[in-house]
Amino acid sequence: MERWQQRINLVGAGSLADPWRRHFLDSAQLLPLLPKAACSLVDLGSGAGFPGLVLGILGVPEIHLVESDGRKGAFLQEAARETGVSAVVHADRIENLTPFPADVVTARALAPLDSLLSLALPFLDSGATGLFLKGRGVFEELTVAEKSWKMAIEQFPSQSDPDGVILRLGNLRRVT
Repeated sequence: MERWQQRINLVGAGSLADPWRRHFLDSAQLLPLLPKAACSLVDLGSGAGFPGLVLGILGVPEIHLVESDGRKGAFLQEAARETGVSAVVHADRIENLTPFPADVVTARALAPLDSLLSLALPFLDSGATGLFLKGRGVFEELTVAEKSWKMAIEQFPSQSDPDGVILRLGNLRRVT
């Protein structure tokens, strides 16, 4: 990651001082929150592979990484090869993908929750669980999102960020 970071902006420069907590632990903490029978995961806006690639390293068998930036997509291909993770990299915008079945949808630092739910809906529609890492603005994001969406929500404190929250979402539908 550090080698590629010199050429493309994979993560915030300030986070490189503590990458294990800021990125790897932040991603790995999702593992115990996955549904027990989860076999396939789609990570939206994968960037540097957090959390999707890390969850693949930890044993999730089918990983789909969605990243529209071609340079980051090339990094993801190389990182998957070097780590031995069998991942499919979708080098396209999320809204251009034909939805496919997945057990879990993840995203980290992609978009405010209301927008993120619009992007994730085609994958969540098939009954997938959403696991979204959010920061200190999560409660404002939930307030906005709940005006347009109905969902089952569970909240878990982040182990890597005292201001962070993990949202586990299901039964997503638009308010009519």
